[in-house]
Amino acid sequence: MAKIFYTGNREAKLLSKIESSKERERLRAISTIRDNIDAFSNKVSMKLIETGLVETVSKSSIENQIARCLDALCKAEDFDIDYTVAPFRTLISNPNIASLYLTAFIVEKLINHRDVIDVYGSDEDIYYCINKELAILLQNS
Repeated sequence: MAKIFYTGNREAKLLSKIESSKERERLRAISTIRDNIDAFSNKVSMKLIETGLVETVSKSSIENQIARCLDALCKAEDFDIDYTVAPFRTLISNPNIASLYLTAFIVEKLINHRDVIDVYGSDEDIYYCINKELAILLQNS
């Protein structure tokens, strides 16, 4: 026999606050990235190359590709973002959607770019590298 769960008013309010705070954080991250696309793409590409996660023949082309990805993120609808990050959703618990989107781009698309020699490290390593730079950007804004 199936159990019937009743979500009380108090529980519903708490769940609503959690969802609205997640949405607010998502919008804040995308808005901050939109205002700082060039600087952020430079920092991320530099950090990925410095840490050895991405090996390339041209840092500027990687920076341009990341800037295009971030621009696409800022213009994308929620469904498109969710579709892109779906394979990586279980990478970590409570991920930042912008970091996850950029990780998905690097692992799925940037790896096939003509100027990229190879992408090293695990998906988690790439995510944490990107998220660290995003956290700095969000903190300074």
